[in-house]
Amino acid sequence: MKKFLAMMLALAMVLSLAACGGDKSSESGQGAASGDSGSKVIKIGIYEPSSGANGAGGKKEVLGIEYANSVVPTVTIGGEEYQVEVVPVDNQSENDKGVSAAQQLVSAGVSIVLGSYGSGVSMAAAPVFEEAKIAAIGCSCTNPGVTLGNPYYFRVCYLDPFQGSVLANLAKDEFDAKVAYVFTELGDDYSEGLGEYFSQECERLGIQVVADKNPAGNTDMSGFVNAAKNANADVIFAPTSTTVASLLIDQAASAGIPMIAGDTWDDAVILQAATKSGADVYFSTFYDEGASQAAADFMSGFQSWLNANSDKLSNNGGTDTVSAVSALGYDAYMVAIEAIKAADSADSDAIAQALPGVTYTGVTGDVKFDDEGDVDKNIIFIKGVDTDAGTFYSVKEQGLAG
Repeated sequence: MKKFLAMMLALAMVLSLAACGGDKSSESGQGAASGDSGSKVIKIGIYEPSSGANGAGGKKEVLGIEYANSVVPTVTIGGEEYQVEVVPVDNQSENDKGVSAAQQLVSAGVSIVLGSYGSGVSMAAAPVFEEAKIAAIGCSCTNPGVTLGNPYYFRVCYLDPFQGSVLANLAKDEFDAKVAYVFTELGDDYSEGLGEYFSQECERLGIQVVADKNPAGNTDMSGFVNAAKNANADVIFAPTSTTVASLLIDQAASAGIPMIAGDTWDDAVILQAATKSGADVYFSTFYDEGASQAAADFMSGFQSWLNANSDKLSNNGGTDTVSAVSALGYDAYMVAIEAIKAADSADSDAIAQALPGVTYTGVTGDVKFDDEGDVDKNIIFIKGVDTDAGTFYSVKEQGLAG
């Protein structure tokens, strides 16, 4: 008798839900929902670190995404206007924590994901997004493994084989390097990968490579600086996090050896460290405000937006210096909006299927995806630090022919 009554109660609840229209999110697919005011909502996940070794860079990438959301806060789907809600999670710069963070976004019902700063955490999350049929657009994760064999992962930045080759040619062309000291972070996919690509090109160019790896947690750079001096290095190549970079710059400045790095060094932390120590610093980057009118407009708009909000300014390191990863975050968001419009749907898989056909002219260059989900960006901006003025300056645009 109790079993019969329970069945009847359950049936009554089902009929009641059906009469009320049921779960509206199922009508529009993964990520679609109704807001408190009854407006339609589509969710874009932000998979980025706000803590850990890459927390500072992750925050800057998020700022670019948030600014883009303020510029384009809605999108039209099926003739109806949807509010775009960004849903951030902290992957804590760690691969195992990244898996849990990715699962949180799936549970939150996002339709597409942006991130991450850090290639390792991006690769760790890829199977989660693939299983859920949710596309992810990497902003600055440059390791080839991010998209390789991951049909739901795309990106808007150039790749490390290209970046490493360009930087090795920079060492040869600008510094006539005969010996390069390569300093990477042990266990960091980005750092070790870019160090390897740089080293391979150095060997092809006839530059001798002396390599060392910094163990996690080590803050004493003196031994590595001495090793570079003893090797008679003409340049130090250090594709590291900004945390490690600031320590290295401080201790290496007195050695008088020029330092070259990858895209992670395009950051106010590097500017401050190099200016304070007088170090000779050069790095590759994705963005230059002088490259186009769109790039210049982004810079002025982004800086105004930052300065209007003390919390945003704090997340940018307390200055309104524009990092390239913020520009990449902006472009990634705009590409996501274009994919949603092309799919004309909030369904995550429909958006993922539309994404390969999206083309977009962004503030960091043109976006057109190849079969792996990568973009063909064949120019890198090289910048340096003017330690007298305390500013970055443009050195050159360089490709492999440079």
